[in-house]
Amino acid sequence: MAFNLPITDWRGKTVWLVGASSGIGQATAHALYAQGANVFVSARNADALSAFTATHPGAQALPLDVTDRAAIQAAAQTIFAKGPLDLVLYCAGYYKELRATAYDLTEMLRHCEVNYIGALYLLDAVLPDFVARKAGHVSLISSVAGYCGLPKSLAYGPTKAALINLAETLYLDLKGTGVGVSLICPGFVETPLTAHNQFNMPALITPDQAAAEILAGWRKGLFEIHFPKRFTRWIKALRVLPYAVYFAIVSRVTTR
Repeated sequence: MAFNLPITDWRGKTVWLVGASSGIGQATAHALYAQGANVFVSARNADALSAFTATHPGAQALPLDVTDRAAIQAAAQTIFAKGPLDLVLYCAGYYKELRATAYDLTEMLRHCEVNYIGALYLLDAVLPDFVARKAGHVSLISSVAGYCGLPKSLAYGPTKAALINLAETLYLDLKGTGVGVSLICPGFVETPLTAHNQFNMPALITPDQAAAEILAGWRKGLFEIHFPKRFTRWIKALRVLPYAVYFAIVSRVTTR
């Protein structure tokens, strides 16, 4: 079922990827560029963005910190001045393992600022334009960690759950307006964020594989794009279990 207008041809379309200095964001920027899109990339790491634009002639870098509302607004205005924006992808993310037994408010707030509040700043910058034009597409990268509570995910998981709820509400509110909304929930992807994990990551995939899944989802007009399905379907299934069963399964699996 197509929830959004399928995007099958990227030639001439303008896309903005926020959080594109590495990992899924950079791989998706590369894939979109290869499909003929006009690509804008943003992140804090200006050197990484410069390296990307050096190898992708015509792509433009707009360095910024997603916790800086004014910087996001300024970047959006720079893009709008060049023409209409067709799609924005929020792929900025911050992750550090945290358990309740080592509660750290600074880490909790940092996760909120980068993973969730930054997305709100981005929406504030682009959504009025999309609604006024009755066009455009908002895509948010969440995680399977947002599906349900998991050990060591005290700071990260709730922010990703918030993005899931946000995307669902955006879709319902914007349905029929001409503005598309999609939610991306990856499993384990080989990125700088997951490189610090000290546990086995089942069904680990590369950023290029993740990017291919994302473009395939946009091509089908999906709302939720989750992958790899051999892993994500199991995690999604946990959500419908009674808590007694859910807690028992998660506790057993994560203590191995």
